[in-house]
Amino acid sequence: MSIADLRSGPGPVPCRWRAPVRSGARGVPRLLPLVLWPLVDVVALTAVVLVLGVPVLPAALYVVAVLLAVGVDGGHRARICLRVGDQVPRLVLDAAVPAALLLPWTGAGWLVPAGAGGLVLARLAGVAGLRAAHRRGRLVEVVLVVGAGATGVRISRALLEHPEFGLRPLLLADEPVPAAVPVPGRPRQLAELVARYRATRVVLCAADTEADLVGIVRAARPLPAAVHLVPALPELGVAVPQRLLDEVWGIPLVPLRRWNHTAAAALIKRAFDVVLAGALLVVLAPLLLVLAAVVRLGGGGAALFRQRRVTGPGRSATVVKLRTVPRGTAQGWAVRPADTTPLGSWLRGTHFDELPQLGNVLRGEMSVVGPRPERPCYAERFAREVPRYRDRHRVRGGMTGWAQVHGLHGDTSIPERAEFDNRYIENWTPWLDVVVVARTVGIVLATAMGGDQE
Repeated sequence: MSIADLRSGPGPVPCRWRAPVRSGARGVPRLLPLVLWPLVDVVALTAVVLVLGVPVLPAALYVVAVLLAVGVDGGHRARICLRVGDQVPRLVLDAAVPAALLLPWTGAGWLVPAGAGGLVLARLAGVAGLRAAHRRGRLVEVVLVVGAGATGVRISRALLEHPEFGLRPLLLADEPVPAAVPVPGRPRQLAELVARYRATRVVLCAADTEADLVGIVRAARPLPAAVHLVPALPELGVAVPQRLLDEVWGIPLVPLRRWNHTAAAALIKRAFDVVLAGALLVVLAPLLLVLAAVVRLGGGGAALFRQRRVTGPGRSATVVKLRTVPRGTAQGWAVRPADTTPLGSWLRGTHFDELPQLGNVLRGEMSVVGPRPERPCYAERFAREVPRYRDRHRVRGGMTGWAQVHGLHGDTSIPERAEFDNRYIENWTPWLDVVVVARTVGIVLATAMGGDQE
């Protein structure tokens, strides 16, 4: 079926149709979606402060403050739907609040309305220019539409009929039909297709395919492309802020988190680990030395116990703990209470036996917060038996984790642990790590003082 046939006629389109994409077609520069709107905002705000004659230092502070506010608010995201009306309330607030706070310093009362108005007008002009460029075939992105059912075909048809979106569709079916474009039948293939066609966006039509999209996307992370999900019931409204949603010709798109899978996020998490682990080692060193001495003098073997654990994707490390069972005791998956010494039982209840793992964190073998590392033999077994268990190894193992602060440690459900760990990975933020650490400290203190443990 030709593109002309697709554009004409209201009837259904066969699922075997694929929109042609030339592998040599010029795509939008990778950096453009990242710098376009910040650049537009900088030009607009700079023009406003120059016209109003705001002094240099407060003017620079105002521009930086507005850029940060808009960026944190999601206003610099490269949207598919360029409708400015959805963004106006947040843009006005992000521009007006810094102007009001700096008013005693600038003395420019007009900066409050002028900054907000200039920002909105600049966005309108930028959108008009971008749409005009799209209609002329410039600054066009390649988008992979995964799912060849009614929704996927409708999205591809809309993108072809409305070039102002600036997206050139490549429709991928989940069924093995003859075509030049391979089917994303294995997890690695989505990343290969993104690289081959230099795609900057992926649209997942979950209702149109029976493929394991969760596994496909997770295995391909971090994709060098923004990933959007069509809700299973697109006719119903979702309780997601409008500024975070996207849209293609009436079809809502929910963007998947991307920042927490980037190198910048990994750098921030590593810095958090080093600072916190270093501080805790300095503060808790006397306690650790006393506990190690008591364990050694109490008999049962050396103070430290070492065991190989899976601590990340294709990575394992020797994890160190204070000994809680006598030397020679058979080690199963979970330690039986009868096998532990009285001191060992207390150490395990308070998790003080894991304090030596702060050294593993400083060496980069573990994180403070993450999925608890497991022994290789059990990790392989659980990966075969528990859905999504292997996905939890996408990040470094942690001393504590989202599953642990919900009571999922020791002899508890492995599927539930995997679910909580994967949810932590998908929704990670620096603040979430702070929450997990705070809850862990609360649990440890409550247990050490004889309270109930969560």
